[in-house]
Amino acid sequence: MMSILIQWLINALAVYATAHLLEGIHIKSFGAAILVALVLGLVNALLRPVLVFFSIPFIILTLGLFLLVINALLLQLSASIVGGFTIDSFWWAIGGSVVISLISWILSSLLNL
Repeated sequence: MMSILIQWLINALAVYATAHLLEGIHIKSFGAAILVALVLGLVNALLRPVLVFFSIPFIILTLGLFLLVINALLLQLSASIVGGFTIDSFWWAIGGSVVISLISWILSSLLNL
């Protein structure tokens, strides 16, 4: 249970840091980042497997790069659900999904999660 909460906070930190690193992603507060991390986690748990399953041919054809598109779309969906979190364009969503993933991976590795 504690590791889930820590991972949730790591993802919130990643979202908050990404909004400060990329000028096309905007967030109002750390509270909004916590809510975005929650919504993004739920969206990834519920919708991502379905999207990946139905896009397997595209994923194979693009050698996995289509997963970036799926991640960007899910990040944009999270932005449309959570107030106080906006993304200027699809390309910023792609960049944001990559940066969020990298920051989350680095922080999780540092904390051995």
